[in-house]
Amino acid sequence: MKTEVLIIGGGVIGASIAHQLVKYNLDIILVEKASDVCMGTSKANSAMIHSGFNIDGGTLKGKLALAANKVVKQLCQDLDVDLVKPLGSITVGFEDSDLEKMKKTMENGIKNGIQGMRLLDQKELHEMEPHLNPEAKYGLFEPETGIINPFEYTVALAENAVINGAKVMLDTEVLDIMIENKTVKGVKTNKGDIEAKVIINAAGLYADKIAAMVEDIDFEIKPRKGQYFLYDKKWGNILTYTIYSAPTKVSKGMIVVPTIDGNILAGSNAEALEDKTDLRTTAEALDQIYTSTISHLFPELPRMGDVITTFTGLRAASSNEDFIIEAAKTVKGMINVAGIQSPGLTSAPAIAAMVEELVREQNLELDFTPKANYEKGRKAPVMLAELSYEERNALIEKNPAYGEIICRCESISKGEIKDAIHRPVPATNMDAIKRRVRAGMGRCQGGFCGPKVLDILSRELNVSPLEVTQKGNASFVLVARNKELPLAEGDQKNEKIRI
Repeated sequence: MKTEVLIIGGGVIGASIAHQLVKYNLDIILVEKASDVCMGTSKANSAMIHSGFNIDGGTLKGKLALAANKVVKQLCQDLDVDLVKPLGSITVGFEDSDLEKMKKTMENGIKNGIQGMRLLDQKELHEMEPHLNPEAKYGLFEPETGIINPFEYTVALAENAVINGAKVMLDTEVLDIMIENKTVKGVKTNKGDIEAKVIINAAGLYADKIAAMVEDIDFEIKPRKGQYFLYDKKWGNILTYTIYSAPTKVSKGMIVVPTIDGNILAGSNAEALEDKTDLRTTAEALDQIYTSTISHLFPELPRMGDVITTFTGLRAASSNEDFIIEAAKTVKGMINVAGIQSPGLTSAPAIAAMVEELVREQNLELDFTPKANYEKGRKAPVMLAELSYEERNALIEKNPAYGEIICRCESISKGEIKDAIHRPVPATNMDAIKRRVRAGMGRCQGGFCGPKVLDILSRELNVSPLEVTQKGNASFVLVARNKELPLAEGDQKNEKIRI
């Protein structure tokens, strides 16, 4: 297989780069070792579009976040992606020392060009957020923070790239990089070799591993674990703005934030790790987050009961705590995009534009003529719950599958699930369906709709129910047919149970 541009990594950064470069007459392949895009850091974060008020504008990540903030709204409109911006945020303080930190943060925000910031006294703070802890004394309001659905955003970017001619190869792991005369020639993958003129390394937590396939490197990616609570939608009206706890020496502060879909997301801590696969949540860490932040800010929010799930995200922190976006030093045709932690989700469009310039500078005889038939958008998926009754009835009359509700918690129809399976970047497992259309993301977490979703996947993909996976590879949901379960170990006859 041959291509001109090969992108390693299907997170929001890799998808953004594909979306940026597909505007030109370039042949592009994006490879992702997981079974879907948005499977790493991009799917487990605070889902915030940062304004930049609490970012160091002198760092690369600060500069790119501030630049991207000016274009992300239009980008989401083009891609038909939900974005609540501006929403605004309030940093909450309880001590006089917190007020001093807020004053410094406000100075930083003004320096970064953020308009409309102001300090809140106790009266105004509680008028704006009446469910806050009554003991909260100070607030810092800034008006430009936004929220987004990172799954929808990443998928939309990848879909647009495919619509415009790029190819996305899932379950495709890069094993090595081929080099000849100090110039990249392609990659070796578990699905064969792919020749390429330029390789863009956007491999997230494994960006250092990929970069080291080419040359000695002077950086390392160390995972940083953050654990989160997700609350039931019944708590969705408890706050209006994104809420930060007061900043510390090592953190901008933990957050309690409304989501695009009406839930409440709260967290996260920051735990340095060595293991890049450690996605465990722990009772100890969750208790600490709840006690120090969630209940401290909003005493009404429970520790258990209405918490529909907890989860972990791993941030791809570089050893210098800044983005690393640069060409390889000794090999031509290799671009590294590493250390993309917060505010990476916000910065993605500006990162993609910077990568384009780096690719141009490689002088690899690539055709950067704008594509004559480029489509800047995509056909947005049907979202039944957002339609009027008249629109729903018209849709169901044309296709009765939209009239069969599969997920009761989120009101997701069979038609929406079938659509997701046949989109430009298809959803081919249970978790992919969950990310695309939210079937299984409600209060029961798939307890009701799970078997129905599995059956739809089996039928639409034309595979046995035993071949349907939770998240690709060998994560099979079922182990056997119920009339063929083996007897308990130790039965010498090894007969079959007949039910």
